[in-house]
Amino acid sequence: MTWDQDPPPGARRGYHHGNLREALMKAALELIAAKGPAGFTFAEAARAAGVSPAAPYRHYRDRDSLMADVARRAFELFAAKLSQAWAKGTPDPFKAFERVGHAYIAFARAEPAQYSAMFESGLSFQAFPDLHVAGDRAFNVLRDACAALIATMPEGKRPPVMMMALHIWAEAHGIASLFARGDEARRPIPMSPEDLLDAAVLIYLDGLGVRKAG
Repeated sequence: MTWDQDPPPGARRGYHHGNLREALMKAALELIAAKGPAGFTFAEAARAAGVSPAAPYRHYRDRDSLMADVARRAFELFAAKLSQAWAKGTPDPFKAFERVGHAYIAFARAEPAQYSAMFESGLSFQAFPDLHVAGDRAFNVLRDACAALIATMPEGKRPPVMMMALHIWAEAHGIASLFARGDEARRPIPMSPEDLLDAAVLIYLDGLGVRKAG
């Protein structure tokens, strides 16, 4: 996590002009890690940030708006990680596609609080359209990767891009959520989550007729 701010004297995390929003977001992530995304109040977030109960209203109307901001930024980081892994499909779309799956798992492992904020907060996309946009940006990396793989197939045998993207997303998300997350909710399995995902994707792609050359 890279949201740290230097606390002022006399406060655990403290507030001075310009860093209240960052302090609240950092406090929210710590509370998510300890109690889950629904396990704390707005007042608790303020207390954890070392500010008065009224201070958060400078930036947020309520707890949900704070959570939406945390989730939005998490999605932005997630999208950047997936995009970096995809690297425009180099050196070939199959290797790049595998990297995207591994990046999905790595994020769940390395950032469990942000992962929970993104997917377990129960926030409405209608109420927080910026959150919806950020989530779509991350999903679009996966969709573009699927489109590149589909383009390697013969015309007339290409599945719908959105269908394939949703199927792959479900596989990656299920494996990451069950077996790869970096908190105590992770379930043990006799293989790495990456190997499990690679096998599941290989079986899926083979069923569609998507085969790597050689």
